[in-house]
Amino acid sequence: MLLAFEDEALLAGRLAAELGCPLNLIQRHRFPDGELRLVLPKPLPAEVVVLRGLQHQPNDRLVELLIAAPAARSWGARRLTLVAPYLAYMRQDMEFTPGEAVSQRHIAALLATQFDRVVTVDPHLHRISSLDEVMPAGVGVSLSAAGLLGGWIAAEVPGAVLVGPDEESGQWVADAAAAGALDHAIGRKVRHGDTQVQLAFPEVDVAGRPVVLLDDMASTGRTLMGAAREALARGAISVDVAVTHALFNGDALPALQAAGVRHVWSSNAVPHASNSVCIAKLVAHSLQRA
Repeated sequence: MLLAFEDEALLAGRLAAELGCPLNLIQRHRFPDGELRLVLPKPLPAEVVVLRGLQHQPNDRLVELLIAAPAARSWGARRLTLVAPYLAYMRQDMEFTPGEAVSQRHIAALLATQFDRVVTVDPHLHRISSLDEVMPAGVGVSLSAAGLLGGWIAAEVPGAVLVGPDEESGQWVADAAAAGALDHAIGRKVRHGDTQVQLAFPEVDVAGRPVVLLDDMASTGRTLMGAAREALARGAISVDVAVTHALFNGDALPALQAAGVRHVWSSNAVPHASNSVCIAKLVAHSLQRA
């Protein structure tokens, strides 16, 4: 059985169809003091998959999982899998200042105590090679939407040059380029604070060619804005953006458009108006292979 929440019902329906299993929605009620009441179906089969992305308001969503997981086990689930297309707290991956908690390790370890397996898409693993470094071996499964986005871009913008923001995105952008048989180049991020990041544009000739900027996520969009302006200044005939996770906080989307970005495409790992490719088949194949 697949369990999900109403705000992710669209992806849940597609995933349930790919898995060929029943879907039930977990009912939520928030009390005036902020506490949550969850209602799960009862009884549950031995194998249960819980779909819950940890984007916007991740703290609330983590509490939902900390309630839902033991409740599911008490109602009959013996093997419990979490599908979290966006896995929060992965960006805090080192002790930048003395005493700073490395949230990536702690949240990953916490989820591993509640779920037998955690499946996610393009998590922020820039300083570790796999989820096995922050979870017990075999618990964490990291999938990538790069191939899906590469195929989409090739169909929408034939001959585009794919540009990644930094060295850490190199393999991801290369996979997208290979899927779409497209040229690609990698830039370098120069960070000046939490929201001040600029892209040192790669030395690639984009004059007279369409450019698509790729990243695993877009939050403030400031890096992409700078890259878009630079690509247009170098003679690109168009600039589009493709990301796995469309977070787009605040005015990020209109600001990207003001910077000259034509289209924004994303996977439905995070529900957003820009969703263009669906991860349901990708996730279903991973679950069916396990």
